[in-house]
Amino acid sequence: MTNTDYWTSAPDRMVRGSMGLCHLTVAQAPFNVDARSLPPQNSAQARAFAESFEGIEEVLEDLGPCSVLTPLPSHVRADLDIVHAAAWGGMLSIVNPAFAADGNDEPLRSAAEGLRERFPDARIVGRVAYHGGMDHTEDIVWLPDGAMFHASGWPGDEPFVVSGDPQAVIASLELKGWQLNNAGVDLREAANEVEWARLAGLALGPSDPWGWEEMEGTAFRVRHAEDAVRDMENLYFV
Repeated sequence: MTNTDYWTSAPDRMVRGSMGLCHLTVAQAPFNVDARSLPPQNSAQARAFAESFEGIEEVLEDLGPCSVLTPLPSHVRADLDIVHAAAWGGMLSIVNPAFAADGNDEPLRSAAEGLRERFPDARIVGRVAYHGGMDHTEDIVWLPDGAMFHASGWPGDEPFVVSGDPQAVIASLELKGWQLNNAGVDLREAANEVEWARLAGLALGPSDPWGWEEMEGTAFRVRHAEDAVRDMENLYFV
């Protein structure tokens, strides 16, 4: 099924660039649960979570279970209609090619703002990397007490923009120096050299589901909203 209405590119048109990390997670208390002991994936709840995003108009097809280590396909245009979503009890997550960016906008932050309103007591954590000639990353952590940071730009290059207060996030999470060192996070470095995605991972702590092959989500083919399609066409088909 490839009828998704708003695309001007043919379903078999080759995609430019590729995605690395591309996910946004809602972690609800308790925050120290080992990811492998979370409840089994609930595909119906995952579908509802995907359909709740402003940039997704409708889930068109359930494509079945997938490991969280399975990357989103990104070979042809039709692949960009596929998202992965998961619901493990109080842990909700979505992997969406519409989160990728090249610096002209901040789709991850926009999606996180919507989740912050819906889940005020949750930790909102997003990590996205897009490879399109140069690498572009966007990472965000937003905690229940309001502490947040958002980092967006080209690692190893300028410009790189950080907003919020990363030190406030570290203090709120009560992260120790050895934890930051083990993760390779050093805020004394220039902003474009800091491992922001690793700091975001520390916000999920032992509940971080993204490194375990046995953790499953569900793949869905969706109809993205017109604005999301326009942005993806500008990004993936320049």
